[in-house]
Amino acid sequence: MSEATVSAGGSESRRALLVLTPGPLTTVQDLGRRRHSHLGVGRSGAADRGALRLANRLLANPEDAACLEVTLGGLRVRATGDLLVTLTGAPCPATVTDAGGRARGIGHASVERLPDGATLRLGEPSRGLRTYLAVRGGIDVPKVLGSRATDLLSGLGPERPAPGSVLPVGPAPAEFPVADLAPVPVPESGVLLLGVIAGPRHDWFTPGALAALCAEPYEVTARSDRVGMRLHGPRLERARDGELPSEGMVPGALQVPPSGQPTLFLADHPVTGGYPVIAVLRDDDVDRAAQARPGQRIRFRMTGGRRSQK
Repeated sequence: MSEATVSAGGSESRRALLVLTPGPLTTVQDLGRRRHSHLGVGRSGAADRGALRLANRLLANPEDAACLEVTLGGLRVRATGDLLVTLTGAPCPATVTDAGGRARGIGHASVERLPDGATLRLGEPSRGLRTYLAVRGGIDVPKVLGSRATDLLSGLGPERPAPGSVLPVGPAPAEFPVADLAPVPVPESGVLLLGVIAGPRHDWFTPGALAALCAEPYEVTARSDRVGMRLHGPRLERARDGELPSEGMVPGALQVPPSGQPTLFLADHPVTGGYPVIAVLRDDDVDRAAQARPGQRIRFRMTGGRRSQK
């Protein structure tokens, strides 16, 4: 697997991805901004953190190297210089067409060569929502507040890739990949079961509200994005009227507006919110929730213990 480059002097700094078609939504993501909440800046970062970490491990990148998060496929990029790439998260049809027009399919969660001038095209995933395209050396766009993540709510970070965008690739790390394939499970396509613990404002709801939350499935609506997943299902009844002062929010919080239909906060959630949080997802389940597609149904179950943070 070559890591040669096409620049006249052989400099790795010339390696890049040229975006031909960005698809429905493609953003640059890493593991997000830490320790800026007091400034009103959210963490953002990959919606499926485990998929991003896996992609970087396969390429021997630092685990927080920037990748492309691709929603529902449709991305088409061309390589400048010989690159090593991998795809994780939602599996999708992926085709590499070299400069001579010869096409071949590539695998999922495997280390693949993308030669200079070759084009990589991603189709729509058959299950799951978000696919991660990582390149050895990482996407080397400028950092904003210590991160290369694009926060769609605040507008921080690099702009969304558009046709003609050139995404520089950083220097290859000293370590070389030690595995060329990761046999990992694909995102669930049926009813998704997610563990929750009681939220900080569950007492703002009727005694039966937590039971109602876990009794029947909720449907993921089309009004869902990286900020939050709007759900449709059993209405959660409030026991208290009045306004709640804004308080801190975390990924996985189930906030309930006056409609009684919960919103599940994801990577670009607001730092604070004024609606009561009835429950919070277990941290390990936030990544799984981020792969749920509109129209898919999810169920919640109460679990014991505390919510850990990755």
